[in-house]
Amino acid sequence: MTHFPTSFGRAMKVMSLATLTSAAVGLAAPALAQEAATAEEPAALPEFPETILGQHSPDRANIIVLDTGGTITSSAQTRISYLDYGGDNGPENGVQSILEDVSPEIDDIANLTVVNLAANGYSIGSSGSLTNEKLYVISRIIDQYLADPEVDGLVLTAGTNVLEEDAYFFDLTVQSPKPVVLTGSMHQYNAFTYDGATNLFSSIRLAADGGTTCFGTVVLLNDNFYPAREVTKTDGFHMNTFDARLYGPLGVVNQDHIRVMRAPARVQDCGTDAWARPFDLSEITVEDLPIVDLIMTHIEASPALIEGSVAGGAEGIVLAGHGPGGISNFQTEARDAALEDGVILVSTTRTGGEGSYDNGGDVINSADLQPLKARMLLMLGLAFSDDKEQIREWFTTIGTAEFDNYSFE
Repeated sequence: MTHFPTSFGRAMKVMSLATLTSAAVGLAAPALAQEAATAEEPAALPEFPETILGQHSPDRANIIVLDTGGTITSSAQTRISYLDYGGDNGPENGVQSILEDVSPEIDDIANLTVVNLAANGYSIGSSGSLTNEKLYVISRIIDQYLADPEVDGLVLTAGTNVLEEDAYFFDLTVQSPKPVVLTGSMHQYNAFTYDGATNLFSSIRLAADGGTTCFGTVVLLNDNFYPAREVTKTDGFHMNTFDARLYGPLGVVNQDHIRVMRAPARVQDCGTDAWARPFDLSEITVEDLPIVDLIMTHIEASPALIEGSVAGGAEGIVLAGHGPGGISNFQTEARDAALEDGVILVSTTRTGGEGSYDNGGDVINSADLQPLKARMLLMLGLAFSDDKEQIREWFTTIGTAEFDNYSFE
């Protein structure tokens, strides 16, 4: 098992995995969530076919693998044309086929149960057709599996184009502290250069190891794993496209060597009520998720971008500004009108680095939280509260979490 460095906080030293799980899964829903939830009960979750792979052993971790599609289960037109999709040589049974390809080696890593969501209407592999409803259902399914005391962790696949958004949505909404690892691939199943098998194998290793307990959702590709809050896709094609610009990876998985080099700040609250995020989706329906738009400013940016968003029903707007978060002078009147209309505005920076820190002004500033991540946090914030100051607090705590001391104990 991976051991946590001493700087990760006192709770990590004294809490067992079983204790952590029972503490977080059993948390009461936040009062704000109770107030924001509609009277309508969330719809029952759909059921999906499960396949148990290999012979299960009590000496191995029990890992759920959710097949939600992506390049990892797609096909190229020819074996070397990984830029061109549309071939007919993808894995016959999706992720299950990939795991069978790496058997029997994978059998010694974990007891695996594959759940096929992609073949039953819940693929998040096609980035252009992804919906809030799919994310909502999949997040609740993750928690449903992790609530089982026999389950030790979960791995799921996704398309890589919007994977950084998927990851942060799950990070903000999954209530269990058990390991959740999101993976995919850059090249297709039938290509000579296919990376999906390695990514999937390493993700299962990481989840089974348990070393990312209380890390929230992490993303693993190309041997590195990253926190959902910071991970971003930096290139359209390269294998090493995923990065966490300012801070780098959490660690590496090199064959059977798993090294955790840093941790998300939320591990400080591991084993306490404060660890779980207030966005428990079992308290709302998918219809409660509001329209939130993201607008990038540029030279002579038109006010029509903001006006159109408001006219389209947006309850929140994230502005990806220049420098630390500035916008075009041509947009200021439209911004002020949106604020007058009660739209919540969040300022971010398009630079990918540090932005303005919040100062209590009309527009919420999000520091280094990336625009795409800020949109997810704002959408969930609005779904659970109509109090602007509560949403601001979530941005200045959850959105910009940091270690509260640097002592070694």
